[in-house]
Amino acid sequence: MLDHLIILVYLSIVLYMGYASRKLGSFREFAVSHGNYGWLAIFCTLSASFIGGGFSTGNAAKVFSSGLAYPLALMGFSLQIMLVACFVAPRMHRFPGAISVGDLMEPAYGRRARVITGIFSMLICAGILGAQIGAMGAIFKVFLGIPPLLGILVGAGIVFFYSTLGGMAAVVRTDILQFWLIILGIPLVFIFGVAEVGGWAAFVAGIPASHLEIIGEQRSLLSFLSLFLVFMFGETLVPPYLQRLLLGRSASDTAKGNFWSAVVSVPFFLIAGAIGLVALQLDPGLQANLALPEVVRRVMPVGLAGLIIAGVLSIVMSSADSFLNASSVALVQDVTRPLRRTPLDERQALNIARLGNLLTGVLALLFALLIPNVLDILVAAYDYWAPSILVPLVAVLMGWRTTPAAFYAAVAAGVAGTLVWQYVLQSPGQIQGFVVGTVLNLVVFTLATRFGALPATQPARSGGE
Repeated sequence: MLDHLIILVYLSIVLYMGYASRKLGSFREFAVSHGNYGWLAIFCTLSASFIGGGFSTGNAAKVFSSGLAYPLALMGFSLQIMLVACFVAPRMHRFPGAISVGDLMEPAYGRRARVITGIFSMLICAGILGAQIGAMGAIFKVFLGIPPLLGILVGAGIVFFYSTLGGMAAVVRTDILQFWLIILGIPLVFIFGVAEVGGWAAFVAGIPASHLEIIGEQRSLLSFLSLFLVFMFGETLVPPYLQRLLLGRSASDTAKGNFWSAVVSVPFFLIAGAIGLVALQLDPGLQANLALPEVVRRVMPVGLAGLIIAGVLSIVMSSADSFLNASSVALVQDVTRPLRRTPLDERQALNIARLGNLLTGVLALLFALLIPNVLDILVAAYDYWAPSILVPLVAVLMGWRTTPAAFYAAVAAGVAGTLVWQYVLQSPGQIQGFVVGTVLNLVVFTLATRFGALPATQPARSGGE
């Protein structure tokens, strides 16, 4: 009863934060709030955004069933955040007024490229949101005994409420609260779990040899490197993370926030994955997707369990709200505005963005229902970003010379290569189609840029139409 009360209080606080942020004067406020956050706020909101259901409950589930290869492959994600902090974040002052990926892309590649970018932005956001929605179902089932579908509707409904009402201001405020619950809660779960299985020595001795094998009979070096690259490039500069690069009061604040997010992600991924090994020792017959929530339910004492459950809910909510907001921004700024004959005023844009949350939610629900494991949902969603948009986007951010023709050729080659490799050839050598598509995108983009006309890429000048 006490734990349920704590969860209720937490959900009430989150709802209030969204309600308190409801007075938005413009669509720009919905997208990037006041855009004047310091490094600590960026660190918290970025970390909370990427530490979602896939990198926590999905990570633990994969370790439970397959071993430590997955959290080690997730180091690829940590590496890309560090690279963004070092090479991209310091350059963001070149794009004043930008609020979406399309704002950066249109000056270099044209209005149609902006619309294509907006569509892929919505797809990647819906896919990753689907992973968070799937995790919500498992969490509500284990902790509150609610059927998974009802749990999905309840959890997603809360996120939709405060994200739709308060926009980016509500997202950042709730992210900061949720980050501290996450970063304190997950290590506590691991500590109590290790104690439950008999202490550190017993825990280490109880790990099956097969789960310590990174390269072996089940996984070749090539397939592991493929997985590493998937996590390294799959979410690189996706819309919510790019938005975090536009929130800082200065380039140094943005870079510092990203740097510390990369540092914190390494121990977090390892600890969250290790909880899967605790679950394996507590109950080898457990359903893999329930590994992390079941450890919380079994080992945490009353009272503290309620805080940890709130932290586990924070994991999925903090990621869900960011991708929901980014998808709606893409719908308005990069799809609706370029396709309209008459301009949208700020109030109309704000209303469409809020309605766009519903569309994203429906797409995300389809992902969640069609793919059972939340980490598998993430991998499937990655097919919509790096093989299409990432390379042309990096070219813009780095100020490289390019052409619109290079954008279209690279997108076509990347998407076709991914689909053929993944679904026609059935991923030979366990190499992800995502990797093949991204390599093709890079090669074609480079060749088309080198042998085409070469006007200099110009930075976006504003976030308007």
